[in-house]
Amino acid sequence: MNGKNKMIAWIAGIIGVIILLIVVIVRIEPEKEGITRAEVSKALALALADRKECEAEAKQREKSWFSEQEQDNWFVKYMDLLYERGYLNPELTPADLESAQKEFTYQEAAYTAAKFSGRLKRQVGLKDKNRQKPFPADQWWELYREILKEADPDENVKEITAILYGTPSNIQGAPSWTAYTTEGEYGFQGLALDAWLDHEIRFMVRGNEIAAVTAVKNGSVVYRNIWLSEVKDGVFKAYMGAASREFKSEGKLAEEAKKTEGRLAPNLADLYVEHGRLSRVTVKKERIHGKILSVTEDTVEIEGYGTIPLDENFYVYKLFGEFSVLGAADILVGYDLQEFVAADGKLCAALLERPFDARTIRVLLMDTGFKNLFHKKAELELNCDARLVCKNDDGDSKESTLKKGEVLTLTAEDERLKHGRMTIIPEKEEGITIRSLERAQGQPVYSGSLEIKKEEEGLVLINELYLEDYLKKVVPSEMPASYEKEALKTQAVCARTYAYRQIQGNTYGAYGAHVDDSTSFQVYNNTQTNERTDQAVDETYGQLLTFDGEPIDAFYYSTSCGHGADGSVWGNTGENLPYLRSMQIKNGARELTMEDNDTFDAYIRSRNITSYDAEYPMFRWQTEITAEQIAAKAPEAGTIQDLTVSARGLGGIASELTVKGDQDTVRIKGQSAIRTFLGNEENAIRRQDGSKMNAASLPSAFISVDKITEEDGSIFFRIYGGGYGHGVGMSQNGAQSMAKSGKTYKDILDFFYHGAELMEN
Repeated sequence: MNGKNKMIAWIAGIIGVIILLIVVIVRIEPEKEGITRAEVSKALALALADRKECEAEAKQREKSWFSEQEQDNWFVKYMDLLYERGYLNPELTPADLESAQKEFTYQEAAYTAAKFSGRLKRQVGLKDKNRQKPFPADQWWELYREILKEADPDENVKEITAILYGTPSNIQGAPSWTAYTTEGEYGFQGLALDAWLDHEIRFMVRGNEIAAVTAVKNGSVVYRNIWLSEVKDGVFKAYMGAASREFKSEGKLAEEAKKTEGRLAPNLADLYVEHGRLSRVTVKKERIHGKILSVTEDTVEIEGYGTIPLDENFYVYKLFGEFSVLGAADILVGYDLQEFVAADGKLCAALLERPFDARTIRVLLMDTGFKNLFHKKAELELNCDARLVCKNDDGDSKESTLKKGEVLTLTAEDERLKHGRMTIIPEKEEGITIRSLERAQGQPVYSGSLEIKKEEEGLVLINELYLEDYLKKVVPSEMPASYEKEALKTQAVCARTYAYRQIQGNTYGAYGAHVDDSTSFQVYNNTQTNERTDQAVDETYGQLLTFDGEPIDAFYYSTSCGHGADGSVWGNTGENLPYLRSMQIKNGARELTMEDNDTFDAYIRSRNITSYDAEYPMFRWQTEITAEQIAAKAPEAGTIQDLTVSARGLGGIASELTVKGDQDTVRIKGQSAIRTFLGNEENAIRRQDGSKMNAASLPSAFISVDKITEEDGSIFFRIYGGGYGHGVGMSQNGAQSMAKSGKTYKDILDFFYHGAELMEN
């Protein structure tokens, strides 16, 4: 054999060896890991509906594809939904336990993908030789992401990155199939997560149910700002969220812990965990406290410290009573209820040390006419000597004295507002007149202190005063002082309870206030105080309405139509506010049900009704609105053809209005939206006593509508209505009539707030 032939033979031999190696590799290479039909079904079902919807459909479904013995399995609700909607074929994917636990095949993947698009079917790569082979898990998740683009355009399925710190395997008393992560708690039915405890994971979730874990990082994590409750015998007990967990230390850390355990806890700490083992603990001991002046999503302003940023992992820990984890919104402005843990110039946690006990309230004062929170200027007159406190250029508090009779005119350019808020603290009550404001009583006078702060839009004015003093300026602004004493006492209790809830609500926390002084909350200091209303407040001192030990939402309104509504008028379910029931407003009242709405049109048009409110002008009223006026508010409807109340809530209150036009049909939902839509300041509202009023919004949504066509073909709608206000809770005029008939304030409260208890704060 010559050299050339030898070379050819050598090359051919090499190629043959390579081919042989390829064949061997192909033969010994394991097939890619598949995925069970149950896991696929859960993920796919969650692309279409959340877990609650799947469970609700399962209850309504007359028959399951699974046998009765197998219907308790976790995956049944998901697979049944897919059979029902055609995304699984029971001939390809039998409905039984054994089938659900087997691997999803190429043929099944192609069938499901084809339900979304031909492109997705082609992506599966179905061939005759792989039809019954397991579809690889990694390819399924690639396909699933494409399916989501078709099935979930609103992106209800989201990807979240978090540290997994707990499952029922390591959290005592944890509900089954509950995963505890640094981003919240989630269900994980059918998934195995225990191997990834103390790992950062990335997972797909819809609502509160995990569809799949898509990535796992290494097992080196840091739990920041964790409440370390106890260290004993080298075991660290910590609260991860509201769940308690124990970490056993080893080696040097365990030795140090045993020596210093009395100084380590209770404290805030960062816990370093390596592959499931506690490796290091950093305790944070710097503490500050003071009255809270404002709270935003990113900062807290503390008296004496200024505005401090919040750490990314900021928590609020409630340490009294049952331990719980709250949020920054639970830090109440105007109070010093917590101690803050600080590190590196940021607040890491707030430690709530004692329960809230409302003594003061902070009121944001609106401008004249209650149109704006912000003031271009504030003109103040001192009715007694006072102290003025502000910050100097060094950030320290600077105090000066103001004399009785002194007048201050403040604008955003005032140097004293350069470094934060200015506070005026009078020596006596009724110490400040705000001359730049006009109220029904004239220029209002304020007790307590007044804070002025510069914002981008202008000045904000905050009046801080004792809650009981605040109520003395609310009650006469909300109810005539001439009303019966028992009615005024009822109003005082409602106003106190409402204020208490609003303080907890922190609506204006970013500005450092709890409420404003308008009808959005309770009208404050619009009318002068009165001896009779002062007595009503004093004689009910500290009394609150509670349900299950918590202050209620003590809603009230002016006048009923003879019917009251329940709490569902704001979109909640009535069960959330069980003390607010839809009732007749009369002696011997019965609870109203949906059946009563069949005769509501006749009821609201009748003036021969027995009710506590029947004698008041707003008990019945009428107004009209033209088709052109309606078209101006719903231009998409075109020329208006009809207007109907298409849904009512309990008591007959309108909850949906249907506007039919020649181009479209528009639906207005919710009592407040309906009142605004049908209101027009140009259209007089005729009360039952013949008097008239004009308003931009209807007095109530207890209405009936008639369509009237004129001879020239023009259309207008006559609205028959009754009552004034939202109709939930106490009717103030109803309370007055009850008081006149001899009812006590406790009787009245019991009538309007069913099951609520009167307690003293």
